[in-house]
Amino acid sequence: MIPYKDDNPQISIPWATYGVIAVNAFAWIILQGAGFGGELQTSICQYGLIPAEINGLSLSGPCGSSENIGYLSVLSSMFMHGGWMHILGNMLMLWVFGDNVEDTMGSARFLLFYILCGCGAAAAQFLSGPNSAIPMVGASGAIGGVMGGYLMMYPRVKVHIFVPIFIIFWTFRVPAWVMLGYWIALQALQGITSFGSGGGGIAFWAHIGGFAAGAVLIYLFKDNELLFDHPHHGWSEKKDPSSVWDDPANRQN
Repeated sequence: MIPYKDDNPQISIPWATYGVIAVNAFAWIILQGAGFGGELQTSICQYGLIPAEINGLSLSGPCGSSENIGYLSVLSSMFMHGGWMHILGNMLMLWVFGDNVEDTMGSARFLLFYILCGCGAAAAQFLSGPNSAIPMVGASGAIGGVMGGYLMMYPRVKVHIFVPIFIIFWTFRVPAWVMLGYWIALQALQGITSFGSGGGGIAFWAHIGGFAAGAVLIYLFKDNELLFDHPHHGWSEKKDPSSVWDDPANRQN
């Protein structure tokens, strides 16, 4: 299931979401050579989060002779990706869910929220395999935090999803709690079965850690004034939100 839009009105311009997408694109093209040549592997080893490196262990494997930036990789790894589908998929998810989460707290808070969710994702992945020499890269842990926050704030918003079946694209709408609940349940199932594995692949525990961080931190970062009269905030339908919400002059900014 691939979400591509939601039915959630946007309050203000999501400058932080746009900025994060731009930084990821810059890193992909400039630091990672857009996935071509030797820059990709070099950037992953240099800027990716390698638990064994953080743990002070000697490295072996593809990154054994590379220089990693150590603890700073907790931050830099959030902006590195392993391929075109990896970055495009992550940026699509951020595009769909980031703007409305940013609406709940404002741009400056959202940026800090995003980084803290990424740190929570990195911590969870580290704890799942502290001796792993496989670098972790990708924005999906931090974006998982955005999705966790979205679920807490807008559980009943309809999310548009398409499912590619051979050459047919089937589209439908489901409430956010269904789509996001399915997503985190799938991450948990796959995370449990892969716990302690030193091999490569998808960092499921980063997704779980980021999602959990976002679901908790959203209550510390949200601004109730920005959510005032939002027709889709919370589990219950507002009695008559349209009279306030449809007039831009009355929206909270």
